[in-house]
Amino acid sequence: MSQQPLAFRMRPKHIDDIIGQDHLVGEGKMIRRMVEANRLASMILFGPPGTGKTSMAMALAKSLQLRFKMLNAVVDKKKDMEIVVEEAKMSGQLVLILDEVHRLDKAKQDFLLPHVESNLITLIGCTTSNPYHSINPAIRSRCHLFEVERLEQKDVKNAIHRAIDDQENGLGEYNIELTDDAMEHFALSSNGDLRAALNGLELAAFSTPENNEGVILIDLNVAEQCMQKKSFSHDKDGDAHYDVLSAFQKSIRGSDVNAALHYLGRLIEAGDLDSIARRMIVTAYEDIGLANPQAGPRALHAVEAAERLGFPEARIPLANAIVELCLSPKSNSAYKALDEALHDIRQGRSGDVPAHLKDSHYKGAEKLGRGIDYKYPHNYESAWVDQQYLPDSIKDAIYYSPKKTGKFEKGLSQVFESIQSRKK
Repeated sequence: MSQQPLAFRMRPKHIDDIIGQDHLVGEGKMIRRMVEANRLASMILFGPPGTGKTSMAMALAKSLQLRFKMLNAVVDKKKDMEIVVEEAKMSGQLVLILDEVHRLDKAKQDFLLPHVESNLITLIGCTTSNPYHSINPAIRSRCHLFEVERLEQKDVKNAIHRAIDDQENGLGEYNIELTDDAMEHFALSSNGDLRAALNGLELAAFSTPENNEGVILIDLNVAEQCMQKKSFSHDKDGDAHYDVLSAFQKSIRGSDVNAALHYLGRLIEAGDLDSIARRMIVTAYEDIGLANPQAGPRALHAVEAAERLGFPEARIPLANAIVELCLSPKSNSAYKALDEALHDIRQGRSGDVPAHLKDSHYKGAEKLGRGIDYKYPHNYESAWVDQQYLPDSIKDAIYYSPKKTGKFEKGLSQVFESIQSRKK
């Protein structure tokens, strides 16, 4: 038996061996069409860890019987890339599979670009990062971008069955039986990371003694022990992290308390209190706002309590705050009103401050007409008097449009409407 890990041995050797990713390699899909046309183009494969990006790149090259070299943009130097290019010049087109392509520095990039442009090198870059955020436009514009999706549970189960049955590269020489519960656990707890599932399976197979019937029986207890560290997968620096943060805020905005608590749980498991705090506080002001003005201070207090307590107790004030934020009435009227005002200002619609509002607290101000005819509201009934505050050019502008989704803003809207009706 080879000493190479099971996940490495089970890598696909042809496009037909690729598990999942039907949106890319299924009949009629773009990468399948490239292979069938014998025209493999430079591309960037991006997606979560363990989804088979590098394995897919190798399978594509092997499907077309193209020579390939594997490098890593972090570890390998420009000199290593020069060797690859020289080899391509000597013997023709070559596929360069470049892991961590988002870490390609300018010197390496500048060296590779003309060879990718001339198609001497077919570049297949692999990364867990979003290429629109992390990859230099010069490289990105010369490559097709393909998102590799997290595998579904049925795909992981398919791969496990294949590994157990494979006599040459898998575990077929052993008499292995998986209980249904164990299979479910491998598929579920790997969270779409096939490498993690196969690593767990391999550990289970080699750490479980044969029973009296010569069978290596892998049950749920064994599977749980072997997959313990992969029961949750969350990269705080990866794209998936920002997707969870986005879903977290949108769930609160949508008043779905169950979804918000789910995403809060994922962020707690990732240990990212800073991101939780920031999203909670901004949501309290952005999405709840004047409908429940106490939401902002209460969210801040919950965050401060969580920071003082630390995990695991920090989850308690966070949970209280999230339930309140979700079930609070929602209003974005205040910041949307400001955005309207900022839009006018940035479009050049502002004008001069009315003379009666200008500063008059200096000698000679009156001679300049500053502050004359200003009416002090507190000298009038209800502390309000009709006078112009906006510049002449936008004197009739209305930015604030109150929402009546909470008692507080309902009260504000009544005052606002009363003032508008009393204006001349």
